[in-house]
Amino acid sequence: MPLSVSDFLTQADSLPVIDVRSPGEFAHAHLPGAINIPLFDNEERALVGTKYKQAGKDAAVLLGLDLIGIKMSGFVRQARKLNLTNKEVLVHCWRGGMRSGSFAWLLNTAGIKATTLEGGYKAYRNAVLAVFSEPRNLLILGGKTGSGKTDILKQLAEQGEQIIDLEGLAHHKGSSYGAIGQLPQPSTEQFENVLFGAWRKLDPGKQIWLEDESRNVGSCYVPMPLWLQMRAAPVAFVDMPKSVRVERLVREYTGIDRGANHHSLLVEATERIRKRLGGKITQDALNALAQNDYATVADLTLDYYDKAYLHGLSQRDQSLVNKIEIVADEPAQTARQLVSWAETNYISSSRSFAGSLPAS
Repeated sequence: MPLSVSDFLTQADSLPVIDVRSPGEFAHAHLPGAINIPLFDNEERALVGTKYKQAGKDAAVLLGLDLIGIKMSGFVRQARKLNLTNKEVLVHCWRGGMRSGSFAWLLNTAGIKATTLEGGYKAYRNAVLAVFSEPRNLLILGGKTGSGKTDILKQLAEQGEQIIDLEGLAHHKGSSYGAIGQLPQPSTEQFENVLFGAWRKLDPGKQIWLEDESRNVGSCYVPMPLWLQMRAAPVAFVDMPKSVRVERLVREYTGIDRGANHHSLLVEATERIRKRLGGKITQDALNALAQNDYATVADLTLDYYDKAYLHGLSQRDQSLVNKIEIVADEPAQTARQLVSWAETNYISSSRSFAGSLPAS
C-alpha cells in the first residue's frame, strides 16, 4: 500500500529511497539522499511519451515493456545492494503511477520489500511548498557583509539553538563574490528540497535563527512564504566596525584554495558589480587585486555592500530591528549574548521583544 508523504519521509530516515524517474528529472531536483535507478533513460522516456500521445496508453505500455525487459535483472541487482540486511526499500516516480508501481512489483516479486509514495514526487513537492506557509518563531541574524554571521549561526547551533543556514544549503555567500570556494549551486527546486529536509527536523515550538538574506541567495530563491515570514520577524542586527570586517574578509578569501583561476574569479566578481561601484572604484579595486592587496579590495567594495544592506534593513518594521554593537570578531561570545538576549526578551507567543540588545 502506498505511503503518505509524511510516512514515506519517516521511513526514508532509515530505508533507501529509489527514484525511478529519468536521469534528467533526477538531476534537476530530487529527494535528498535518494538514489536514481531510472526505469527509462532520458531518450527512452521521450520515446514512450511520444508513443502515448500518438498511439495511446496501450501502445506506450507495450513500448515501455520492450525497453525495460532486458534491464529487469539489473534493476533487482542494484536494489539489493542498497539494503543487504533486511531487503527493504522505498520507491517513487513523478506521480506515484505506473513507473514506481511496476518497479515495486518487480522488486517484491524478487523478494525485496518495496513500498511506493502516494502521489509520487509531485505530492512530495506540494508538501515542500506548503510547509513554509506554516508560521514559525523566527529570529533573524542581521549584519553587514563581513560580520561573520555564518560563524555566529554555527556557534548558536553549538549552544543548543535551532538554525537554518540558507547560504550553506545554497552553496553561496550571497554577494557577487559568494560563489568563490563553494560547491556548484543546486537548482532552486533542489534548494527548496534540501531546505525542507532541514526544516522538518526542527521543533516548531522553538525559535529558529536564520541569517538576514535577500530573496535570492546566488541563483537560488528562498520560498516566498518563508521569505515573507523572515521579513516580518525580529532582527538582531550585529553592527561590527568596518576594519574588523575587512580583516575577516581578507582571511576568508585568502584562505580559499587558491587555484590557477582564483584571481580571475575575483576579477570577474568585481566586474559584475562595476555599475554599482562606479568606474573609478572598480578600477581601483582591480588595481589592488593585481597587487594582491585584498584589504583595499574589501574596503572599497564594502562601501557598496553596506549601503545596500542598510537600505534593505530600512525597509523593515524598525520596531523589530534591534542593534548590537560588536567590537571584536568573536562569534562564540556574540552567540552567547544573542542567546541570553533572546531568552530574556523574546516572547514566542506574541512574537515581540521587550528591549534591544546591549552593547558589548
